[in-house]
Amino acid sequence: MTAESTDSWAGWYRDRQGAEAITLTAGGQQVRTRIRGVEYEGVDFAVLEAVGAGGVLSSCVMEWDIPLPVSSDGTVEQATLSCLLALGERDAEGPVGRAELSLTLHCGGAAYASGIAGGGFEEALGRIRRQLPVNTELADRPLVGAS
Repeated sequence: MTAESTDSWAGWYRDRQGAEAITLTAGGQQVRTRIRGVEYEGVDFAVLEAVGAGGVLSSCVMEWDIPLPVSSDGTVEQATLSCLLALGERDAEGPVGRAELSLTLHCGGAAYASGIAGGGFEEALGRIRRQLPVNTELADRPLVGAS
């Protein structure tokens, strides 16, 4: 994704109050979503902050799938990157709570997992890239603004 494009993905947000469908959008060097009427944005999924007045994201889980082209020996096929982000406990004045991101690429009947990554999205995606067979590559574009 470049600064000129915007991608969006449907997903779910869950916390102690229940679950709701959300849409995550990446474009212009930012990731955005709206949860229970509050807009959140940040340079990566794990560092989303309320825009203006709003609640702090903590003790919650977000999950979404990203369709992703994968090329192998000159053939391109559609794969799915399943994303699961768990944000730990945090108070309104405290530092960012613990973020655990897990990515799994489902491609050609195989699954490639990042494991739980405390870092950002691109770091977790890098773990998956290193597992792919020789001559296999993910789409040549960043998926979040903080590439």
